[in-house]
Amino acid sequence: MMSWGHAHPDVQVDCVEANRSVLLAELDTGEIDIAILMGANGHRGFRCKQFWSERMLVALPATHSLAERDVVHWTDLWNERFLLPAADPGPEIRDMLVGRLSVSGIKPEIEMARSSRETILSILGGSSAMTIVCEGSTGARYPDVVYKPIHGEQGPALTSYSGYWRDDNLNPALRRLLSFIKARFALHFDY
Repeated sequence: MMSWGHAHPDVQVDCVEANRSVLLAELDTGEIDIAILMGANGHRGFRCKQFWSERMLVALPATHSLAERDVVHWTDLWNERFLLPAADPGPEIRDMLVGRLSVSGIKPEIEMARSSRETILSILGGSSAMTIVCEGSTGARYPDVVYKPIHGEQGPALTSYSGYWRDDNLNPALRRLLSFIKARFALHFDY
């Protein structure tokens, strides 16, 4: 977004953070031009295109036994306690953890907190819990918290980010953004 903003200084970019349902409602009413969300779930009435993928990482206290590893595997996380934000993308990450870590009917211990990902990361260093973040969320450093890449059977665990927009949105700035993303990530889609 910063690269696109520098290339198009004539366009004012306003970023909105909200739950998926709020963003989709604002997209539907035309309050926003595009929503970039984790995953690639189609929503009726909107165009959806996967833009990029990011590695999934576990954020954990520096004193945790897994903190010394270069890579953490899903199987290493079976008996751990997770703290996730109740807001997006917490529910998607919870569903992924339940799918990945449920063994013989035993579900992982996951607490959904009514606080932001940043608040969770700020208290994580002094707790026994861990959380899951995407690689793009690791720029900020928090005391006594380390990030470790998660690997599965096929290598690094990845999640996708997709763009959602309305077919009838003729905003030239949206068209330029879609063209930029298409070229930047060598994607093939019509808009």
